[in-house]
Amino acid sequence: MELRQLRSFVVVAEELNVGRAAVRLHLTQPSLSRQIAALERDIGVELFARIKKRFVLTAAGATFLAEAQDLLRRSEEAVRAAQRTQRGELGTLRLRFVQSATFEALPRLLGAFRTAYPEVVLDLETLTTLRQTEALRDGRIDVGLLRPSAPSAEPADEKAAVQLAPGLSSRVVSSDPVLVALPARHRLARRKRLRLAELGGEPFVFYNRPSGPVVHDTLIGFCRAAGFTPRIEQEAADVQTIVSLVAAGIGISLLIGPTPPSNPNSVVYRELSDDLPLWQLCVAWSPDNRSPVLARFLEILD
Repeated sequence: MELRQLRSFVVVAEELNVGRAAVRLHLTQPSLSRQIAALERDIGVELFARIKKRFVLTAAGATFLAEAQDLLRRSEEAVRAAQRTQRGELGTLRLRFVQSATFEALPRLLGAFRTAYPEVVLDLETLTTLRQTEALRDGRIDVGLLRPSAPSAEPADEKAAVQLAPGLSSRVVSSDPVLVALPARHRLARRKRLRLAELGGEPFVFYNRPSGPVVHDTLIGFCRAAGFTPRIEQEAADVQTIVSLVAAGIGISLLIGPTPPSNPNSVVYRELSDDLPLWQLCVAWSPDNRSPVLARFLEILD
């Protein structure tokens, strides 16, 4: 039994006239009649009968018609789904991101992608830069939002490529400064800009090193270049916890922007006047990944 036989049967059942059905199907009447006869032989039942010169469906034919219509509908849906998958309109996008991407870049990019491709399933998870690069090379994820291993002395143009790791492609989506997080009642909170050296005697809340060794070591390096080693009062694995600890008055902190939303009566963020390098945020992917969904996501970067 072939789909063309089912289509011929359904048209004949709708018309109940072989001549009109043959016209719709662009077939000759004898050819259409042979198709219906072959179908009846294949399934072993009579589908049509003549009653008082009328061409009608048998009881078996009526049952078969409903099932045949459903099979044709599902076959058409399968074809459309395959075509849409090939165009990247269906499927799953496996995206991982560093936490600092969640406050601006991630909602911006995902919002645009969701608007354009609402039926793509998003597989999302926070992951460090190192683990993202490994997962991209291994083909376990499609795209990453991550930070290069070191900040850049010059702001990179958006859409510029950055060398992250062998075998990966990338595009810069933002170049972000280091900011100071202060309790709202801190003596320095009234200032708009601060020098890093002014923070030398303060207790700090810092990223713990296992969660981000490059960020941890680089920020400490900035402090040492300004003339002091930060006195770390408390460590935390994520920026939300750090901000909560700052709000509680445990200490101040250095964060890579953009910063999480917070109550200005609890925590304030201030710029540094030091000439510190900016930290780029990049979209990264493997050029060997031929996923149509990935291709559609990369289009929104243009």
